[in-house]
Amino acid sequence: MTQMPYYASAEQVMRDRSEYARKGISRGRGVAVLTYADGILFIAENPSTTLHKVGEIYDRIGFAAVGRYSEYETLRQAGIRLADVRGYSYNRRDVTGRVLANAYAQTLGAIFTEQMKPYEVEVCVAELGEQPRRDELYRLTFDGSVVDEPDFVVMGAQAEAVSAAIRSGFQARLPLREALALAASALASGAAAAANGKAAGAGTVQALPPQKLEVAVLDRNRTKRTFHRISGAALRDLLGAPDGPEPAPDGPATPGDVGEDSSGSPA
Repeated sequence: MTQMPYYASAEQVMRDRSEYARKGISRGRGVAVLTYADGILFIAENPSTTLHKVGEIYDRIGFAAVGRYSEYETLRQAGIRLADVRGYSYNRRDVTGRVLANAYAQTLGAIFTEQMKPYEVEVCVAELGEQPRRDELYRLTFDGSVVDEPDFVVMGAQAEAVSAAIRSGFQARLPLREALALAASALASGAAAAANGKAAGAGTVQALPPQKLEVAVLDRNRTKRTFHRISGAALRDLLGAPDGPEPAPDGPATPGDVGEDSSGSPA
């Protein structure tokens, strides 16, 4: 007797893939990208000093992601190659955030529909404009959907709670110190909610220490390469944290040690 092949409708397959990707992304520590007076701020909860969730793509373009590290690092490197080739072949001004966002959307969409396993990633491509009103933030999801966000993007665990916390205090053109304090506080609220399995109550949230934060900016005051990482004493000063020696890391900076799941993701 011939066994009938297993059948699942296309709708069910897509639903299962979406659920699989969302579960992977939801295990990732929070990332926030928001505009401030002099540029665009990237901040991520990330205890690793070597596995970055935030990076540079081109002169005025930055990248942030959450999910499976190996997958979004592949996307970041592909974006760098695309930007370099396009800038060399045409003009550096032809390398834009919209071009990269469209390329990522096509890649993620093709992987989601054509491969058995979708990428467990969520990505933000940020482009620094000549004026604040020209800053651009593109949010891309695992299925290739792309959204142009006006002020800030939040990804990862407890994204809704972190977004609400940032929205409650966000104002256009905040100074860097205030924008960083707002985002760090919101990420701490999300981390506390994730740890407790529910929303953290007022006054119960403990600030994330500087060594557990990865911070970078696209700074309008810098020429050519505007991407700049903020760490060490500079970060402690901006956060108002006490000076002192850097605490020892929790463990080796390897995917298995800093990741949220067995996939090797630090995000």
